[in-house]
Amino acid sequence: MDTHYDDATVRPLARRVLMPGFIGTTLPDWVAEELRAGLGSLCIYGGNIQDNQQLAALMAHVREASPQAILALDEEGGDVTRLHYRDGSNQPGNAVLGRLDDPQLTRASARAIAREMRSFGFNLNLAPDADVNTNAKNPVIGVRSFGISPHKVAMHTAAFTVGLQGEMVAACAKHFPGHGDTSTDSHLALPVVAVDPFTLAERELAPFTAAIQTGIAAIMTSHIMVPALDPQNPATFSSAILGDLLRGELGFEGVIVTDALDMAGASAETGIPVAAVRALRAGADLLCLGTDMTREDYDLVIAAITHALNDGTLDIERLRDAAARTTALAEHYRLDDEVCDPVELAVGDWSRAFETSDAVDAWSASAAPVQLVQLDTDSNMAVGRVPWGLASIAPTVKEEQIAPDAKVLLAARAMTEEHTVHALAARLRGNGQQVLVCNFGWPAPGADITTYGASPVLARTILEMLQVPSA
Repeated sequence: MDTHYDDATVRPLARRVLMPGFIGTTLPDWVAEELRAGLGSLCIYGGNIQDNQQLAALMAHVREASPQAILALDEEGGDVTRLHYRDGSNQPGNAVLGRLDDPQLTRASARAIAREMRSFGFNLNLAPDADVNTNAKNPVIGVRSFGISPHKVAMHTAAFTVGLQGEMVAACAKHFPGHGDTSTDSHLALPVVAVDPFTLAERELAPFTAAIQTGIAAIMTSHIMVPALDPQNPATFSSAILGDLLRGELGFEGVIVTDALDMAGASAETGIPVAAVRALRAGADLLCLGTDMTREDYDLVIAAITHALNDGTLDIERLRDAAARTTALAEHYRLDDEVCDPVELAVGDWSRAFETSDAVDAWSASAAPVQLVQLDTDSNMAVGRVPWGLASIAPTVKEEQIAPDAKVLLAARAMTEEHTVHALAARLRGNGQQVLVCNFGWPAPGADITTYGASPVLARTILEMLQVPSA
């Protein structure tokens, strides 16, 4: 006789595998109700945070509703930050740490992040980024990566994992099986990684293998096509990639977390409820539903899971297995009643990671007054609208406000050959002014200084290096 699964049977299990976000800076009633009823996880985004006082109050309400929940956010350090969404990260970021190539410094940066996270009540960091950034034009990874060397990325992924989990914050390496060799942003489309199986094993998979050997708690999937592994399904929906490769060949026993299912690469064609079922069926355990969930959206996901169980496209044992894995993670990283204080930040000579041109010495030697100009450059959706570069720490001026006798420091990021910074620098130099172009990102032609990141920490280092006052 066929078994019929109703909402009362499915919802308690489904709650344990869902990680919604929500709209606003206070906890919605429906989320509080679901937390009290057993919702397994909640993800906080930049739009949920106003300041430290508001975040502390929000997290107190969350923990009151569910002391045992997995409470997550993206705190990679550097360009991708949520705790510092309003003021910019207090960490240099992965690319700088990779350039300095000191695993102890990477571990210290992760440890400081973990302590700060736990001080607010978080116990899962959707980091580190374990992608090997082999495509210099990658629009979504770039400085989020530790570099282009698989060995280096693997070593620092492991160090970052140890730093987080040593402070009892679960780490989650992303974006499996590797988003570094793409030229498309999976927030907007479905990228393809067209590599052969040998290259994939030696390059993309090396950091994830290192993370697994280190004992990482979770691994996040990517919404990308890897035809060498599965020519039909994106990684998030591929049992060949999540089951045969990640669970089977690599031996990962932790929690498989999806990247946000509201991204175009996951749900543009099907919608989030269908994407949720596909991910569960493929082997994912914890479904990151995305930022702007409503009660109606959430209920549609549970209804889709219930329907899939009843029509036989999803096995109840798969759902139970996923729920058991997320529950085990929550129990292991359960938050204590005592909230820890943040440790001192990792300290390094970040300027050693920079690339500079010969023009820097001549510009520094000039006695001309200094003016700072920052070109407003759109960031990718993973970064969001976080303060960055020179404008995050010092007053800047617009082009029409530049004094004719000033030497100019131009700040830009996501530089391409068509970036407007090149034309502005040429106009100023044509007027006889000394100009330095500071690229707060991955290396690109036309930069005099390349910082490998855009956080205020690096901007402050630039001004100190050039002996320019920040205020």
